[in-house]
Amino acid sequence: MSTSAAAVDPFVTHRGLLFTVAYEMLGSAVDAEDVLQESWLRWAAVDRDQVHDARAYLVRIVTRQALNHLRTVSRRREEYVGEWLPEPLLTSSDVADDVELAENISIAMLTVLETLAPTERAVFVLREVFDLPYDEIAAAVDKTTASVRQIAHRARDHVAARRPRVKVARSEHEKVVERLGVAMTTGDLQALMDVLAPDVVSVADGGGKVRGAARRPIVGSDKLARYLVAGIAKYGVTLSMTPMLVNGQPGLRAEVDGELVGAISVTVENGKVTHVYTIANPEKLARLDAEMPLAR
Repeated sequence: MSTSAAAVDPFVTHRGLLFTVAYEMLGSAVDAEDVLQESWLRWAAVDRDQVHDARAYLVRIVTRQALNHLRTVSRRREEYVGEWLPEPLLTSSDVADDVELAENISIAMLTVLETLAPTERAVFVLREVFDLPYDEIAAAVDKTTASVRQIAHRARDHVAARRPRVKVARSEHEKVVERLGVAMTTGDLQALMDVLAPDVVSVADGGGKVRGAARRPIVGSDKLARYLVAGIAKYGVTLSMTPMLVNGQPGLRAEVDGELVGAISVTVENGKVTHVYTIANPEKLARLDAEMPLAR
């Protein structure tokens, strides 16, 4: 081996972690990659001899860049056409096996994190997802340790009140997703009614670019099932639903006549689908053909 482990740049070593931190904070792989590029430029100018803990130092750089980016994209998202959902990622079974990581990067959780203020989101992610010490988080967000503890408590309560109530075994989740996929492929109204919870909520993100993508949430199994069946019949297309791991959770890859048109992620409770998240904006579907390396 010509290159020793010691010669590998810490940025390369921890890239999976750094990307995951940025993605958790931004909900966008494109923006996360921009943050990593900006962070690399800053890291390249650092005197490495003065850095005692490269991992902590790099997380601090990425967090600060992500916070700056988050404040910018927040204004952009206010002008977004229709509902905004996170950019979906194709993830490996290793990510899905890390139950805590899979839960925290799920579309459902990232949607909840969107309701936090930027600093609250950063503190929550660094503490709850990556289990960083409060003093390291304080250094990353330029707050006192005492202040960070208060922010963490407030953010934790906020998220707890909005996150999915029930944790479901992956095998059960997969079975429900499979039933949903079959029902949608066949356009079977009764099968859809059977798999959807009575108070199911469906949110679609077409970015104003996709014909037929609802711009407001659809609530209720009867309303959603009829909307889905009408959509399939109206466009007279060949629809296929393939199981895939979307952000660490069982989900569906939607194709029409062999062309990728969306990613579907759901939350499940008592054997029924309680939330449906459909990302159809073409600009957000680029990361569904190759597994993204996530780490913590």
